[in-house]
Amino acid sequence: MVPMEDEKKLRSGPAFLPTIRASVEQVVFAAALFWALAANHAFIGAVLKGHSLAEASTWAYGASMLALVAAIHAFLLLLAANRWTLRPLLALLIVGTALATYFTGAYGVYLDPSMLHNAVRTDLPEARELISVQLLLHVAIYAGLPLLLLARVRLVTRPLRSRRLALRALVRRGLLLAGMAAVMLGTVLANFQSFSSLMRNQKEVRYLITPANYLWSLGVVAADATRGATQPRRAIGLDARPGPSWAGRSRPMVLVIVVGETARAANWGLNGYERQTTPQLASLAPVNFPVVVACGTSTEVSLPCMFAPVGRRNYDEAAIRSQESLLDVLARAGVAIHWRDNQSGCKGLCDGHPNDQVSALNAPGLCSDGRCLDEGLIQDMDERLSAVEGTQVWILHMLGNHGPSYFRRYPETFARFQPACREDDLRRCTVPQIVNAYDNALLYTDHVLASAIGKLKARADRVDAALIYVSDHGESLGERGLFLHGMPYAIAPDVQTRVPMIMWVGNGFDRAAGLRPGCLVPALERAARGAVAHDHLFHTVLGLLDVRTGLSADELDLTRPCRTGSPL
Repeated sequence: MVPMEDEKKLRSGPAFLPTIRASVEQVVFAAALFWALAANHAFIGAVLKGHSLAEASTWAYGASMLALVAAIHAFLLLLAANRWTLRPLLALLIVGTALATYFTGAYGVYLDPSMLHNAVRTDLPEARELISVQLLLHVAIYAGLPLLLLARVRLVTRPLRSRRLALRALVRRGLLLAGMAAVMLGTVLANFQSFSSLMRNQKEVRYLITPANYLWSLGVVAADATRGATQPRRAIGLDARPGPSWAGRSRPMVLVIVVGETARAANWGLNGYERQTTPQLASLAPVNFPVVVACGTSTEVSLPCMFAPVGRRNYDEAAIRSQESLLDVLARAGVAIHWRDNQSGCKGLCDGHPNDQVSALNAPGLCSDGRCLDEGLIQDMDERLSAVEGTQVWILHMLGNHGPSYFRRYPETFARFQPACREDDLRRCTVPQIVNAYDNALLYTDHVLASAIGKLKARADRVDAALIYVSDHGESLGERGLFLHGMPYAIAPDVQTRVPMIMWVGNGFDRAAGLRPGCLVPALERAARGAVAHDHLFHTVLGLLDVRTGLSADELDLTRPCRTGSPL
């Protein structure tokens, strides 16, 4: 029996394709097999890495993993598919899987919850840069053709006219589910040694099983969003108070924290990179930290983490997202906070604090198509410094080197390294061209930072100022076939977790902060000879501003050697 609505769909479908008579279960198995063969190349490649293709056991292992992938998706579909839900469910999954396989194949990303957090927070200008002809062609092939076939499927259904027939259908579905569970269990047991080793040492590969990877990750993201919407952030640093130095401050104090975007330490000129990508900073001689470890490999992870007291060393994402941040602790002590953003938001950190978007300021000559150059972050800094009072922290969140469109991050006057990739789709460029565009964007970041320091120095007669710059995470530029960022932290390459960091301190800032005069810069230079991390930011900022709280960890406060009573 064929439901009337299916007959109508068939008559309106593409006439050049034959009608396909199939049951719900047959369509489910066909979809599961298609995804196993067409959407899981990255997973099978990761599973077979290190195995010789000349050995029959490798082929057997690969076939069993394909069977496992097919059984997983068949099992999941059988739980939800019936004659009413099958078409819309498969249509969504077909399109979603086509998109997932494109980004996995093109950039080597893993669709774990962190990556899906990034995806759902993507703004329109960022999403627009990811759309390319190659993406549309990929979706047309991997989604368009299956959707055409789905439109010609004539579902063969059995009428459930009695309780006995309904029970028989339920038993049949249960047996199929049990069969798929048996296949999953059997393939794991048959390859237990190899499979258990893979899951123990490379458990991140499970996020390559498509479409199960993004379905699971979307579920995690939705659950996190639900919890976040129903629970207020837990207050921290309730004991925060101004330190003794506050009473003696006769001038305004400003700490500028510049959060870089996607700048990697390997290409930072001050770190000894073969190209001088930081010529203006080099002339200003700030304290440079060559070895800095990031909290994460994406903004969604790193930004909340670097403003949290625990950082990466005791990383707990749920705890970090559910509690207040450094900004709240500082505000509680009397520090005035202002966040200015030139990217896709502050990830909740600036909620409840004064903040603005560079795009809304619409600085002349700096904005177009919803995106602004980073000079918009400092375009009114002179006026702000002229009017500043008290102790303030300004956070500037850069667009920086956000990919893949590196060429859009700098004006043409900074296009020094040529030929530079001028495509949104990195696959249309060679790796040297991509690196050239990336390095040009670093040159512009250097200019913005040097300009900000110049403005702070120009107001040294009335404002005690300091500036910290640190990038949120790094970037892959073709190494090991990887591009962009967002790899699971445990397997991420160093270029995604090692970031540049500098500190510039104005004359008199150390005295205003209650530190030994002339001690701070030498102390920072000594710290820069070793490794530091995002973990240091929270505690060092407390030290720079002389904010006292039990949250402060002395061993992570880079200003600690300069406090009265501390050893040099």
